[in-house]
Amino acid sequence: MLVRLLREHLRPYTAFIVVLLVLQLASTIASLFLPSLNGRIIDEGVALGQTRPILELGAIMLGVSLLQISVTIAATFLGSRTAASVGRDVRARIFDRVASFSAQEVGRFGPPTLISRSTNDITQVQTVLFMGLTLMVTVPIMMVGGIVMALREDVGLSWLMAVAVPLLALVVGLIIRRMVPQFTVMQESIDWVNRILREQITGIRVVRAFVREDHERARFAEANTQYTGTALAVGKLMAMVFPLVMVIFNASTVAVLWFGAHRIEDGEMQIGALTAFMSYLIFVLMSVMMATFMATMIPRAAVSAGRIVEVLDTSTSVLPPESPEQIPPGRASVEFRDVTFTYPGADVPVLQDVSFTARPGQTTAVIGSTGSGKSTLLSLIPRLYDVTQGAVLVGGVDVRSAGLEEVWSRMGLVPQKPYLFTGTVAENLRYGDQDATQEQLWDALRIAQAADFVAQMPEGLDSPIAQGGGNVSGGQRQRLAIARALVRRPAVYLFDDSFSALDLTTDARLRAALEPETADATVIVVAQRVSTIIGADQIVVLEDGRVVGIGTHEDLLGDCTTYQEIVQSQAVAEVAG
Repeated sequence: MLVRLLREHLRPYTAFIVVLLVLQLASTIASLFLPSLNGRIIDEGVALGQTRPILELGAIMLGVSLLQISVTIAATFLGSRTAASVGRDVRARIFDRVASFSAQEVGRFGPPTLISRSTNDITQVQTVLFMGLTLMVTVPIMMVGGIVMALREDVGLSWLMAVAVPLLALVVGLIIRRMVPQFTVMQESIDWVNRILREQITGIRVVRAFVREDHERARFAEANTQYTGTALAVGKLMAMVFPLVMVIFNASTVAVLWFGAHRIEDGEMQIGALTAFMSYLIFVLMSVMMATFMATMIPRAAVSAGRIVEVLDTSTSVLPPESPEQIPPGRASVEFRDVTFTYPGADVPVLQDVSFTARPGQTTAVIGSTGSGKSTLLSLIPRLYDVTQGAVLVGGVDVRSAGLEEVWSRMGLVPQKPYLFTGTVAENLRYGDQDATQEQLWDALRIAQAADFVAQMPEGLDSPIAQGGGNVSGGQRQRLAIARALVRRPAVYLFDDSFSALDLTTDARLRAALEPETADATVIVVAQRVSTIIGADQIVVLEDGRVVGIGTHEDLLGDCTTYQEIVQSQAVAEVAG
């Protein structure tokens, strides 16, 4: 998964990578000559007792060092820039893919894990990519070149490398093998922590209202403890790497000094050669250590890459047609034709054999008990889900045969839970129409009964709105969402229980103001209160996902038992209130 992900996203940066590899090659080769030059300075200086050879070789070493420093800085810059660019591209692709998801795919993954995959998982891959780009040439050349240069200095001590290098690789490899399973658990634990934290922040008012702070602390503590435990287990294994590496390093150095001293005493080796050999041994061991350290991070990045690819490989269940049909311009009716819908994994359909037509210039209301499928029915019109059987037609065209953007452009949706974005009042209203003038915005606000409280805000239309509309009340949030839909002037208005947070007086004024504005449009209203829909041209009554009555308020009072029960229950509630 990791290789596939990187292969797909590294192609645009081929030129950067080629330059990077050339710079790393030059830097590594230059560093391989430094110990040998240092050994020559020691041997020639000691043998001749002169400073000139030392100064000449020292000048060469200084030049090589400066070259190495310059090349290393350039290589690191290019590596970090390439890794950051790839991380940016992957995040953009995930964002685009998630934006194309239907409600079904979003519900399958869940917002917390999608956020983790867009942030933490991409960071893991980006870190490994940076390390790989900066070490992929340095490590093998340093390892092979160090061995070759060490053998040039003295073959008699080569057996020490044959022992130290495999021993170091074996020790670190065994530790890495135990770390791999922990990385999968760690990423899942991060999802768990994010999910609980998001629930607590979003539902803070519910938590406080039911005095469940202690319960939520316990839930978070459990998730946090699991993540901490997994991180500590990985940390303990990683902490074992460096002490063991240092033991092998120091033991190898002592062995080189011990056996090298005997060879010098026997006249088989010079002091400078011993110093150079020791440096090359450290080069080789350092390259092995860097390779193994890189290997400790690859498994976690591989897990993260798999989670990223899982999102990128998931296609939306709401697919655009290959040859989209055009919805006729102007007014558009909405027809449900023998519609059945079942949520993925569910055994029982939410909607069964639903058929009715909502016509332009009329208001069609949908009412029913909780769980009867009202909101689901409304979600099928803009293709938030696709029907399981039957068809939903807008302007006589099946929404599955029309282009997605064309379908959406005909809709003005006010969801059951209105959501406002971070920005100003005007910016939120212009989600309906980016080119709307201030006069149009104020006109929409007046119809939605929101002009008064917006005018009282310090900056009017430029007043800030917090994320989710957290700095306005629920009723104000609903009215702003209604105004946003009005700014669009769509052919079809979809109100999903959009008047529930309004008092009866405001509700009546808003509906009266809406009538002339939506005279030519198709209006579909999902409501709980009979008073909200009593004047509708057509009322569709749902019970257990089936249509049990269609008609006006007076018609249904005469022949629909379910509607009669709803009216009677609300009348009793009002009297009791």
